[in-house]
Amino acid sequence: MLGKVYGDILVSSDVHASTSLLRNGGGRVQGLDIARPSRVRKDQMKKFLYMSLFVICVFFAATARASTHEFYKGKTVRIVVGFPPGGAFDPWARAIAQHMGKYIPGSPDIIVQNMPGGGSLIAANYVYNVAKPDGLTLGTFSSSLYIEQLVGRKEVRFDWGKFGWIGNPERIDRLFHLRADSPYKNLDDMRRATEPVRCGASGAGTPSHYLPKLVAEALGLKIDVVLGYPGTADINLAIERGEVQCWGGGIEAFFSLEPMRTWAKTGFVRVLAQTGKKRDPKLPDVPTIWELMERHKTAEPTRRLVGVLIGGDELGRPYAVAPGTPADRVKTLREAFMKLLSDPDLLAEAKKRNWGIAPTTGEGLAAIAKEAVAQPPELVERMQKLLGK
Repeated sequence: MLGKVYGDILVSSDVHASTSLLRNGGGRVQGLDIARPSRVRKDQMKKFLYMSLFVICVFFAATARASTHEFYKGKTVRIVVGFPPGGAFDPWARAIAQHMGKYIPGSPDIIVQNMPGGGSLIAANYVYNVAKPDGLTLGTFSSSLYIEQLVGRKEVRFDWGKFGWIGNPERIDRLFHLRADSPYKNLDDMRRATEPVRCGASGAGTPSHYLPKLVAEALGLKIDVVLGYPGTADINLAIERGEVQCWGGGIEAFFSLEPMRTWAKTGFVRVLAQTGKKRDPKLPDVPTIWELMERHKTAEPTRRLVGVLIGGDELGRPYAVAPGTPADRVKTLREAFMKLLSDPDLLAEAKKRNWGIAPTTGEGLAAIAKEAVAQPPELVERMQKLLGK
């Protein structure tokens, strides 16, 4: 028994009958011709299907937004900082915690928890393995921890490329500085030194560890790295006490945090090199490591090693969640993070603190992170030798 005809769509109570009619070239139903489907009818059917798919997609997107809104409402998000207060990571995290909640559906509270140790390795391990993958725990840690994974340190309990990357507020170019009253006035003096210069570092794999070693390798200097300081503030105290004479770290931190900001003004330390491809406007008279390697005819394999070791600078001060965090929550956090970096209150604070905002999206960080750990065995072997694996 045939059903009714609505417009150009036949609705039949007898599927076999209606199908047979169409297959056999048509017929007549209640005075209407049932002809072979025309191009017009096919186009109308396509439009109907596309509209149905569109409605379904809108429905599920709205459902996902409502679900995310309900999830974060009344919740508290934690930002786990891999360093103690006093460095550049902690104030950035606190500024983000203060302003980011209003851009997350449900407006959750955000708190900061410092978890120092191992140059932020403890925090990275915690976020990757212990924190629930529910979008309520973010971590921020050294952008160079992938080096620890590459050289195979047993303490590493993560796969760098599998974090759920959320974003970073700035790229970090770095510098290498030395106390101005040390016996060594420049890099050539350090090359001729009878006793190695001592540089302070917070942990293996951090910039304060690998940058002095990298400068020494590329330029033939004599440097000893002293590990074990919890963070930048502790290294600064060690430099003031004369325990160590040099340090490698971020340019922004050097010009925005005390006591380094005062050191820059008074000449307490002398900046000898910087890592950017171009000289930073705040250090126009300081050569880049690339210029110095060109001047000293550094071998190509060493230049490649330099490129890999400072490649993490593009990650800046990254924020990430545990692998397995639901995709809709990762997306929500990424969108909130990027909106935050245009927030007038955050921009005012960044200006006051002399922070440079140059963000990278979570998708961009994910691509950089995967590329960072995809290195050939021969280069990894050189890294292991350099960093004392």
